[in-house]
Amino acid sequence: MRRATLEDVPGIVELLRDDTLGSTREGGDAAGYERAFREIDGDPRQFLAVVESTAENADGALAGTMQLTLIPGLSRGGATRLQIEAVRVAAGHRGAGLGGSMLAWAEQHGHRHGATLVQLTTDKSRAEAHRFYERHGYTASHEGFKKPL
Repeated sequence: MRRATLEDVPGIVELLRDDTLGSTREGGDAAGYERAFREIDGDPRQFLAVVESTAENADGALAGTMQLTLIPGLSRGGATRLQIEAVRVAAGHRGAGLGGSMLAWAEQHGHRHGATLVQLTTDKSRAEAHRFYERHGYTASHEGFKKPL
């Protein structure tokens, strides 16, 4: 696990595209992704993580990615939350424990930075992801809403 660099952005986009939902909403103009990367990278409350593949002939391919955001708040006694977003594991690495290791690393990151609660969202259609998160101690305790702007 390491902090992503600008050179990782194309590989991260490929991970984001590697599923049914991502294949329809990711890709296109690289400039937008590069702008977003610079904004994320310049914010000390953000950590865009990547996992490099250790497989032979991987040629620097990424095995996984996730974005971590520390959110200070007044609720829960002034608690800081760790938001985990855009968790992706490359198809060839799924089922080997990498996703669980990534979550454990993220939780340690949150703890080191004073977070007392970790939260994440996942699309309602991702039943397999729901089972994965539940196996790792997450509960579907809230209903989320989104609205395009």
